[in-house]
Amino acid sequence: MEDVLDLYAQAPDPKRPVVCFDESPTQLIGEVRQPIQAVPGQRERYDCEYRRNGTVNLFIFLDAHRPWRKVKVTDRRTAEDFAICMRELSDVHFPEADRIRVVLDNLSTHSSGALYQAFPPCEARRVLRRLEFHYVPKHASWLNMVEIEIGVLRGQCLDRRIATPERLVSEIAAWERQRNAPGPRSNALAKI
Repeated sequence: MEDVLDLYAQAPDPKRPVVCFDESPTQLIGEVRQPIQAVPGQRERYDCEYRRNGTVNLFIFLDAHRPWRKVKVTDRRTAEDFAICMRELSDVHFPEADRIRVVLDNLSTHSSGALYQAFPPCEARRVLRRLEFHYVPKHASWLNMVEIEIGVLRGQCLDRRIATPERLVSEIAAWERQRNAPGPRSNALAKI
């Protein structure tokens, strides 16, 4: 536990960012009937019946020291999907960093081996040289700051029926832009 707490307490270092990572399944929910349109003094109304359109997985990243979060929507959450996310974290989101310190839980797919499973050995090694995994203790996923952000995402963006992956991606992108924008509302963690 102290390992993760020490990371959070360190001064921000753009060459060695601390990025919290987790994933969350999300249901795609569609309407069975058209909602009743809003009228003055009354909100739009939805039928209690819905159509389940399957599930998707959300990979969520959060920079512990600056207002940056990224959500990637995937069809599944395999070791290969995890490996692709870690390569994107390294090559796309933090290409200038010397080392990216990743806080994550002990899910079986969250391992160095996942990168060797997904990529040729030279590519897996290249990516892993830039990553440093810091695991939260078993039964202490609450210690990962991204858990708070998942709650914010659910309350601000996923608190309604979203029927398709395309719509979900669009809604999350709008939420990300708002959350990543500079200003007092974008980084509640700065006040902690």
